[in-house]
Amino acid sequence: MQPVYPVPQFQLSTRRGLLKMIIFGILTFGIYPIVIYSKISSEIDIIASRYDGKRTMHFCLMYFIFSWLTLGIAYFVWYHRISNRIGNELKRRGVPYNFGASDFWLWNILGSLILIGPFVYVYKFMKASNLMNADYNQKG
Repeated sequence: MQPVYPVPQFQLSTRRGLLKMIIFGILTFGIYPIVIYSKISSEIDIIASRYDGKRTMHFCLMYFIFSWLTLGIAYFVWYHRISNRIGNELKRRGVPYNFGASDFWLWNILGSLILIGPFVYVYKFMKASNLMNADYNQKG
């Protein structure tokens, strides 16, 4: 017998990807990525807060206020924390995908030396977000 899961009140997006981020990011002069990261920062709170008791700072707050006040340090802290939180939630849910803060530091920071690293990180970030949302949509 399969367990019965509570149905979530609304479905979260599972159709995010690197190519979409690049194309719409260019067409909207960088507004699309801000909107997507804002949605993801809200979605992780919807999915994980009742289990880990944490809240993620909204991306717009970090991007428009704290990144300037901290001379960019908030950017690193925010991405480290959200990557770690998404990775922990994937593990808690039993989703077989390896993602975490190490991906941010290795691909987005060190990988920028080979120019393709940040694209790999965004791909992994979007895939992890899609998998987490898909599991939430199915199991609540």
